Amino acid sequence: MIDKELLEILACPKCKSPVKLEGEKIVCQNPQCGLKYPIRDGIPVMLIDEAEKP
Repeated sequence: MIDKELLEILACPKCKSPVKLEGEKIVCQNPQCGLKYPIRDGIPVMLIDEAEKP
Protein backbone atom coordinates (compact mmCIF):
# COMPACT_ATOMS: atom_id res chain seq x y z
CA MET A 1 0.00 0.00 0.00
CA ILE A 2 1.27 3.45 -0.91
CA ASP A 3 1.40 6.04 1.86
CA LYS A 4 -1.09 8.89 1.43
CA GLU A 5 1.62 11.50 2.08
CA LEU A 6 3.78 10.01 -0.67
CA LEU A 7 0.89 10.14 -3.14
CA GLU A 8 0.41 13.83 -2.36
CA ILE A 9 3.97 14.70 -3.40
CA LEU A 10 4.23 12.41 -6.44
CA ALA A 11 3.62 13.86 -9.91
CA CYS A 12 3.56 12.39 -13.39
CA PRO A 13 7.12 12.57 -14.75
CA LYS A 14 5.84 13.29 -18.27
CA CYS A 15 3.33 16.13 -17.72
CA LYS A 16 3.93 17.01 -14.03
CA SER A 17 0.23 16.56 -13.16
CA PRO A 18 -0.96 15.08 -9.85
CA VAL A 19 -1.44 11.31 -9.64
CA LYS A 20 -3.83 8.99 -7.80
CA LEU A 21 -3.83 5.37 -6.76
CA GLU A 22 -6.05 3.01 -8.78
CA GLY A 23 -5.67 -0.59 -7.71
CA GLU A 24 -2.03 -1.56 -8.28
CA LYS A 25 -1.23 1.45 -10.49
CA ILE A 26 -0.37 5.10 -9.99
CA VAL A 27 -2.45 7.00 -12.58
CA CYS A 28 -1.86 10.49 -13.96
CA GLN A 29 -4.95 12.66 -13.45
CA ASN A 30 -4.38 14.69 -16.61
CA PRO A 31 -6.92 13.30 -19.14
CA GLN A 32 -4.62 14.17 -22.05
CA CYS A 33 -1.76 12.13 -20.55
CA GLY A 34 -3.33 9.41 -18.37
CA LEU A 35 -0.20 7.26 -18.05
CA LYS A 36 -0.41 4.38 -15.57
CA TYR A 37 2.72 3.60 -13.57
CA PRO A 38 3.25 0.18 -11.97
CA ILE A 39 3.88 -0.50 -8.29
CA ARG A 40 6.47 -3.21 -7.65
CA ASP A 41 7.10 -4.57 -4.17
CA GLY A 42 5.28 -1.54 -2.72
CA ILE A 43 7.43 0.96 -4.64
CA PRO A 44 5.97 3.17 -7.40
CA VAL A 45 8.00 2.86 -10.61
CA MET A 46 7.65 6.41 -11.94
CA LEU A 47 9.51 5.90 -15.22
CA ILE A 48 7.88 7.00 -18.48
CA ASP A 49 9.30 3.92 -20.26
CA GLU A 50 7.60 1.63 -17.71
CA ALA A 51 4.18 3.34 -17.89
CA GLU A 52 1.13 1.96 -19.66
CA LYS A 53 -0.61 4.25 -22.10
CA PRO A 54 -4.38 4.79 -21.64
